[in-house]
Amino acid sequence: MALALTVHYCASCNYLPRALWLAGEVLAEIQAEVASFTLVPGDRGIFDWLVDGEIVFSKGELGRFPELEELKEAIYAKLD
Repeated sequence: MALALTVHYCASCNYLPRALWLAGEVLAEIQAEVASFTLVPGDRGIFDWLVDGEIVFSKGELGRFPELEELKEAIYAKLD
């Protein structure tokens, strides 16, 4: 099953480089499983990762950025 990955990031906070780095690390391992990858600029400190429209990580909820391994685990769990 191919996944749709979406990243909502705060443009005014300059979170784009972090979003791109994490995306590169994740996609390097599962790009064959990804149907689409979308970056959505936002504001107010947003940094949310969604798989098929479902939030798998939210900086707003947790008050921090994701660790690479926990983000991978959350995304990979949707592959099963």
